[in-house]
Amino acid sequence: MRILVTGVCGFAGSVIVRSLLGFRPDLSILGIDNLSRKGSETNIESLRALGCDVRIGDVRDRPLLDSLPDCDWILDCAANPSVLAGVDGSSSRDLVDQNLYGTVNLLELCKKWNAGFTLLSTSRVYSIASMASLPIEKSTTRFEIAPSAKGPGWSVAGITETFSTQPPISLYGSTKLCSEWLALEYGEAFGFPVWINRCGVLAGAGQFGKADQGIFSYWIHSWMSGRPLRYIGFGGSGLQVRDCLHPRDLAAVILRQIDHRGNDKPRIVNLAGGLANSMSLKELSTWCAAKSHPALPENDPALLSDSASVRPFDIPWAILDPSLAEEAWDWKPVTTLDMILCEILDHALENPDWLDLVAI
Repeated sequence: MRILVTGVCGFAGSVIVRSLLGFRPDLSILGIDNLSRKGSETNIESLRALGCDVRIGDVRDRPLLDSLPDCDWILDCAANPSVLAGVDGSSSRDLVDQNLYGTVNLLELCKKWNAGFTLLSTSRVYSIASMASLPIEKSTTRFEIAPSAKGPGWSVAGITETFSTQPPISLYGSTKLCSEWLALEYGEAFGFPVWINRCGVLAGAGQFGKADQGIFSYWIHSWMSGRPLRYIGFGGSGLQVRDCLHPRDLAAVILRQIDHRGNDKPRIVNLAGGLANSMSLKELSTWCAAKSHPALPENDPALLSDSASVRPFDIPWAILDPSLAEEAWDWKPVTTLDMILCEILDHALENPDWLDLVAI
């Protein structure tokens, strides 16, 4: 089987490909990447050493896509993943061209090849206003939901697939949600299988973390290299909570989806670390302090408690409930939160200048 993987040199794409080949060494991987994310170029040679056919290209380049050999499946990992994309001075048109029309180009390939399609989507398709209105309580270390609280599409276990997707969800979230709809429509219209995996925060060693995307990696690398950090928004408390998932845990369910024949499984599932793999920035800071010398001057707690205005699209609590994936696909995250953090820490200690490499 030949699989086309877009965004193959990115953090998620490269880790998933390595994991797929670990499960099935006989897979043929054709990957394309435009290398727009600085640092992604570091994955080219290691992927080629595994036998991957890595080509530099863009999902918006239709002649390039038309020149590719037929594939049996497309795994779409290509996207501008920043929730601030298009409103932070970058081009909103470029965002839509890449995240939405690029996906349309891939769906046209699926139609041409009669290939299956998997979209890596995001928790950012869920309504910001609805998430912001959840009954959040404040503990000493994090925002949380009371164990007995429950509402449409949410509980203490997290946001489910039935939660509201009503705008605003950010331009990034909108391009991914529209891509989901179009993928399902193409699959129905032209008779090829489509699976949509809404991922929580992905994290692990080698991630090209920034403050607005890849926060776990960014925070640990910044802390260990003595860079100033601060909590942004929500009173400068650092209580905002996210769950995290290692992308290698996606490989097993992706292969199950590819192998599945039939229409008895949900087309859209949350794949995320869930409540067990969740952490606030304050808790992450405590974890970092326990792993490093507490007297580092750049890690002065005053730097970590400066408050600032809430950024657009910031939310205090975002945990995805992956129980539907467990029920439908017998899937659970294998990599625990501590395993993920320790992996990032080891990478940070071995690569103290990593943030300089991946800075934009």
